[in-house]
Amino acid sequence: MTTQQQPTTPDIAQRISAIWTDVLGPGSDRTGATFFELDGQSIAAVRIAAAVEEQLGVTLDIGDLFEDPDLETLTRDILARIQG
Repeated sequence: MTTQQQPTTPDIAQRISAIWTDVLGPGSDRTGATFFELDGQSIAAVRIAAAVEEQLGVTLDIGDLFEDPDLETLTRDILARIQG
């Protein structure tokens, strides 16, 4: 019998970072750069929310992205939802 391990916080943060970078493109890993500073638009918000739900099982409202978070803030918010 095998038990499935829950992903660790660094693993989850790495997944969120990969989603953010994949959707927002080159340069989106700049520290402190916000969603809108990276030219985030509604389609990017939908793609990020869908990927977070698919990969992490967390529902992310696209309105959360329209609050203009940077990657660190978004990661913190998603981790808080996961940890309940």
